[in-house]
Amino acid sequence: MVSDPDDPLTLALLQVAKGDRAAFESLYKQSSSRVFGICLRMLRDRGQAEEVLQDVYLAVWQRAETFDPTRAAALTWLSTLARHRAIDRLRQHRERLVEDDYLHSVADEGPTPEAQTASSEERRRLENCLERLDAQKSLLVREAFYAGVTYRELAERMALPLGTMKSWIRRSLIELKSCLEQ
Repeated sequence: MVSDPDDPLTLALLQVAKGDRAAFESLYKQSSSRVFGICLRMLRDRGQAEEVLQDVYLAVWQRAETFDPTRAAALTWLSTLARHRAIDRLRQHRERLVEDDYLHSVADEGPTPEAQTASSEERRRLENCLERLDAQKSLLVREAFYAGVTYRELAERMALPLGTMKSWIRRSLIELKSCLEQ
């Protein structure tokens, strides 16, 4: 999806690419709660999520010039970066994750990440396309990309060879891409 040229996040991110500290501060204020929500949802540990959030924005400062508004929306780019960093952290630290009940007790002044993204057109289109997939494959894609579960873990859960799992997810992603491009 092409980024809206008037989107404040896009404008800020393009200025950050030029080394603009004020734009970086603005970008952080506008997006950090959503990015933190992604990190927290995946890591299920507030301290870990805060560390990953810091890593994400350090990477944003260092790599903002790699953002291409013709390929993705600014929030999508930030979310992908956060997701990748959180997965890296999960792979490095295979400690026992806190219970889901803990997540409901974490105080957050703003709307939840789900509430913010649920209203976006991009999210609705993605959910619509995910619903078109076979239910099992939709669940696998959600687990892999929203919860950070590795392909190997999914293959073990389903008692399937790793190659089969990779093929299923790859084909599902191709179907998603085709659906989103319509």
